[in-house]
Amino acid sequence: MTGFKLLTYADERGVARPGLLVDGRVIDVNDSAESTLALIRDWDAAEPLLAARAEAAAAAGEGWNLAEVKLLAPLLYPPAIYCAGANYMDHAKEMAGGDPGIDKSQKQPYFFLKSQHCVVGPGDPIRLPRVSQKVDWEAEFAVVIGKAARNVPVEHAHEYVAGYTIMNDVSARDLGPRPDWPRFGVDWFGHKNFESAAPMGPWIVPASQVADHTALGIRLWVNQEKMQDSTISQLIFNVAEQIEYLSRRMTLHPGDVISTGTPSGVGRPRGIFLKPGDTVRVEIDGIGELANPVEQGE
Repeated sequence: MTGFKLLTYADERGVARPGLLVDGRVIDVNDSAESTLALIRDWDAAEPLLAARAEAAAAAGEGWNLAEVKLLAPLLYPPAIYCAGANYMDHAKEMAGGDPGIDKSQKQPYFFLKSQHCVVGPGDPIRLPRVSQKVDWEAEFAVVIGKAARNVPVEHAHEYVAGYTIMNDVSARDLGPRPDWPRFGVDWFGHKNFESAAPMGPWIVPASQVADHTALGIRLWVNQEKMQDSTISQLIFNVAEQIEYLSRRMTLHPGDVISTGTPSGVGRPRGIFLKPGDTVRVEIDGIGELANPVEQGE
């Protein structure tokens, strides 16, 4: 079977279209497909049809060279973005300044939400908000849900996954503390939600094409300096455990994104933050590379 990656691209009119990457070429899915989200909403039916489309396109040499196509975020408007906090032990230690005391027998996963309005695609700028002087990076392995999931046991969690992508959980560290509201502790909305705070892409790799996602390496560079380097196997709460936890509380819907946490190597512990002119590049083995320039925003 010809492998494919599901993506969103801008056509010659600048209109967002669902497409596939097949052998380094981008092809349109078909005229009836509205979006990648529409395809994921019926993923069990859509995946074999997309595989057949990829097979036919590969045989015909159809499509455009990837370098000629403007890619957009693979999901322009994901219904929900669930982000796992402190989910690599080394990152939890660096942010806590010591052993954070995470014992899985005593603790459950910790999540916050990002708005869909934070999403930008590959090559789009991360626009530093003027309200923050300490914007940080977080390379993350992201899971795309493929069918409605409610009260899912761990052993069946992967049946609900459509595929995988990359997300950069960009964070305004100086907006987390709220001295004007000291009893509320960390302001998760304030330091995690602003325009361009969720670069995502460059595409979605179907879960059926990834033999073992836990073996994938995850790395991040700011300009030419490697800042993060780990593997998905280092997650404290794995993908199945995160799906089980979330689905006990609410139904997960097709197109929902679970950004599973970031390893050590973020900027805050070293006092390093993003500045205009930087380029942030995230790479996950078998998934792809997500690169975004940094600009001053409003």
